[in-house]
Amino acid sequence: MFSRRHVLRLMGGFGAFGVSTAAYGFGVEPAQLRVTRYDLSPPQWPADFRLKIAVIADLHACDPWMSLDRIEGIVARTNGLAPDMTVLLGDYVVSQRHVRRSIPAGEWAAVLGRLKAPLGVHAILGNHDWWDDRTVQREGKGHPVARQALEAAGIPVYENDAQRLVHAGRPFWLAGLGDQLAYVPARRFRPLRRVGVDDLGVTLGKITDSSPVILLAHEPDIAPRVPSRVALQLSGHTHGGQVRLLGWSPVAPSGQELSYGHIRKNCDIIVSGGLGCSVMPFRVGVPPEIVLVTLGNAGQAVS
Repeated sequence: MFSRRHVLRLMGGFGAFGVSTAAYGFGVEPAQLRVTRYDLSPPQWPADFRLKIAVIADLHACDPWMSLDRIEGIVARTNGLAPDMTVLLGDYVVSQRHVRRSIPAGEWAAVLGRLKAPLGVHAILGNHDWWDDRTVQREGKGHPVARQALEAAGIPVYENDAQRLVHAGRPFWLAGLGDQLAYVPARRFRPLRRVGVDDLGVTLGKITDSSPVILLAHEPDIAPRVPSRVALQLSGHTHGGQVRLLGWSPVAPSGQELSYGHIRKNCDIIVSGGLGCSVMPFRVGVPPEIVLVTLGNAGQAVS
């Protein structure tokens, strides 16, 4: 039998655990930075074709949680990985109220412009990059400020587009899907038939030969529709739920299966846990990460 003293001690222990977990989630883990590595050999990718891709997702630039100094550190760490190519998966703008300052697009884009890789730096937009531009939402057309800032910094932005690249004398395609939730806020202004600007058919239709394909898609939700023609899909958006315990995320914007990590459907999929935070600056069990994918090697993910 538990005595009253035992019960009080147990309750006190749970209370202390809750306080310490909250302190860790707000003050420790969001400030961390790790590199998560995946060594993959998708069946659609030649086993002897080695390609190293650095992935940056969901910065959500703001003071104090994702300051310019911190973004500079992420850029330096990414360059230090010596990737063949770096890809940016969207959501560069802040998406929470608990901030001291929303960093203007020109400032964070200029820092991202210092990323270097032999095959270049390539970007797509995320839903918050669209949602943050009130003019685009109200008018229902145009390029969001985030896209203009990235392009001014010399970083091409893909929207239902594909480019043929060559590495070590071997070609492959990099395709970028338009955002699947781009015009959600615009429903306040007018009825919409669909909220996304994504067109998978048009995107893949721009691929003109049999070379392997890498697809960038901010939201991983498109995965069930991606054909086996694609070797690898790279996505962000979910933040791994920001809280992830024993492989389970209580909040899973794209569903549990697509919440985080390496998944196999018609193609291999990597969902990054991202770098910034949404709603609140809180993370437990899914620290901010730069993802490094090496194609042409069989293996498992390591941190």
